[in-house]
Amino acid sequence: MRDTTIDKRHERKSKTAAQALQALMRLCSRAEKSSGDAMRLMRTWDVPEAEQQEVLDKLTELRFIDDARYAEAYAREKSTLSGWGIKKIAFQLRQKGINGEIITRTLSSLDNDEQKIRLEDKLLRKLRTTKASNNYELRGKLLRYAMSLGYEYDSAKDIIDKIIAEE
Repeated sequence: MRDTTIDKRHERKSKTAAQALQALMRLCSRAEKSSGDAMRLMRTWDVPEAEQQEVLDKLTELRFIDDARYAEAYAREKSTLSGWGIKKIAFQLRQKGINGEIITRTLSSLDNDEQKIRLEDKLLRKLRTTKASNNYELRGKLLRYAMSLGYEYDSAKDIIDKIIAEE
């Protein structure tokens, strides 16, 4: 005998535009959401495509959704707390459906000096746990790590050269 409560939880729930608006207003009041997040949720709720843009416009008009505000908060959090570089932040914002102009404006507001300090700190921590037989291998491992965090090649290379010269 199958448990029907499990089956009901895994069913896709369709929502009307009005239900989607109410649900998104609740979600947006608890946590910042982008327009791309809202559109993805409406697609999973099977909200008719013609009504999705109307719901999004209403959420934007009521200031529940503001992509510029979302991008600033996201970039600040990922830069400060996660230690991500500009390239990774930009990529993730594009994935979330944020406009290119907003991304450019947001990333230009990040402090380059703070980014370099954060990268140097991350690389010094990584250096303590990285095993390498020579400086060439160490340089490569640290560079790959910096690139995976989304930092520019040139700035990462300069900081790595400085760190290795000091060791």
